[in-house]
Amino acid sequence: MKHARIGVILAQIGTPSAPEARSVRPYLRRFLSDRRIVDTHPLLWQPVLRGIILRTRPKKSASLYRQIWTEEGSPLWVYSLRQQTALQDKLGSDYQVELGLAYSDHSIEKAIESLEKSGISRILIVPMFPQYSSTTTASVYDQTCFAALGRKSFGGKAAKRFIPTMRFVEPYYDDPGYIDAMKAHLQRILHRQGQEGRTDYTVLTFHGIPKRYADTGDPYPQQCMETGRLLAEAMGWEDGKWQISFQSRFGPEEWVGPSTEETLKALHERGISSPMIFSPGLVTDCLETLHELNIEGREHFQASGGQAERFQFAPCLNDQPEWLNFLKELVERNTGGW
Repeated sequence: MKHARIGVILAQIGTPSAPEARSVRPYLRRFLSDRRIVDTHPLLWQPVLRGIILRTRPKKSASLYRQIWTEEGSPLWVYSLRQQTALQDKLGSDYQVELGLAYSDHSIEKAIESLEKSGISRILIVPMFPQYSSTTTASVYDQTCFAALGRKSFGGKAAKRFIPTMRFVEPYYDDPGYIDAMKAHLQRILHRQGQEGRTDYTVLTFHGIPKRYADTGDPYPQQCMETGRLLAEAMGWEDGKWQISFQSRFGPEEWVGPSTEETLKALHERGISSPMIFSPGLVTDCLETLHELNIEGREHFQASGGQAERFQFAPCLNDQPEWLNFLKELVERNTGGW
């Protein structure tokens, strides 16, 4: 007997619906209230979040979002939709692909509801984070399980009688298909450069986490290092021509390093004139790449003496064909036997 279709959820962090403070505020509230993100006890953290951060940060963040917003909307939303559409086309009618955004209106809960309304009882969750972190992958696990179980919290009422069968794609930070997709993407960018202004150094930047998280068991930094090593090997980069750094620090405590900002500020002094920056851990362009790297990163390089026009920003994988082909293969591999 032929089984029913298989559901696939592409799980992402999310994005505000508009580059306005009134839209950024609820997004930040959901994001920064997740104890996977900030593990400070709510009795201590929520007064700071609601009394200080949510009064000031939404307006500032909205101004940054306006600088990268497109006619179609948020870049992360636009590229995520393209990924969803392309993957659906590649997988065909045996699958139903949904987007699940952890802190946005198009939530993981709504994605599961959509699949269940279609009569789908077997669901594959694909975290769009190649490297595992408790702040991203584990947060997706939490939200997906709660949504599937019909609970709002561990102690909440169990509202559903039937629970779908679920599988989670394991971290793919060292998967040859992922490495090959990045290699093809970067080679295209380098080929378009030509000889003039050729890149002489590459910074592979990953979103940071507090050092305390890594010290207490989060394997994320080690997985980032392995991704960087494999990509450098695939690209044929010599030692001394590339490095790894970590971006997006927040709050007063120590984060894993080295810092991307400080790295970029030091490049010109080190004799590097044409750097390229790329974020392997973020597969979809968003505020952390389009603004923090392409705009602020360029400014850091220029402020320390470099020429802004010689700073090369490599976009995320987004809807590159090799990446989409890898996603298809990843889904098919993980739904074997279904």
